[in-house]
Amino acid sequence: MDKLFIIDKTVEFVKNKMEGEGTGHDYWHIVRVNNLAKYIGMKENCDMFIVELAALLHDIGDWKFHGDTNTGIIENWLNSLNVETSVVEKVVSIIKNLSYKGGTVSSYQETIEGKVVQDADRLDAIGAIGIARTFAYGASIGREIYNPNILPIEAINFEQYKNYQGTTINHFYEKLLILKDKMNTETGKSIALKRHAYMEMYLEEFYVEWNGDDIC
Repeated sequence: MDKLFIIDKTVEFVKNKMEGEGTGHDYWHIVRVNNLAKYIGMKENCDMFIVELAALLHDIGDWKFHGDTNTGIIENWLNSLNVETSVVEKVVSIIKNLSYKGGTVSSYQETIEGKVVQDADRLDAIGAIGIARTFAYGASIGREIYNPNILPIEAINFEQYKNYQGTTINHFYEKLLILKDKMNTETGKSIALKRHAYMEMYLEEFYVEWNGDDIC
């Protein structure tokens, strides 16, 4: 099994599928998650082949675009490259349990490779880039930026989460500000602290401007 060939072909496959996508789940999101996963994975002594494959393929067949996670696309792709069955099973298992789905669905990762990829994906959902992605996704599904009459909600089941509109600012409280405490690895936790603090600063400034408190 030529691992470098498989990774290179998978990069091409993902780029063709996701380049130019406008919801914040585009090819460059994949690049960032892959780079983060490789950085964290090296520190955690992971199987880097599994880490890279899972990071590269984690949004192919994502529930946000298919209604539920469609791992058949991933399995077909890896099988077409003659990837060992044990590797395919590990990659698919990671991706099936990767996403945050409203706070009531278990997203527990059994392997260190899964924990690393999950941390990398969640890190790209917070901080400055996470803020940009949140507004891009919110706009793509018709969310209001903010409505003071709509309050954030508590954790809900997956079906409610899929159909919930809310507002983009509420999404910070419903997901983004929660992710810091859901990191699996020490490296992920360290990176998350800085990105979390930036989001808190952003929200403070948002409310200052919303309320006109900066008007002299």
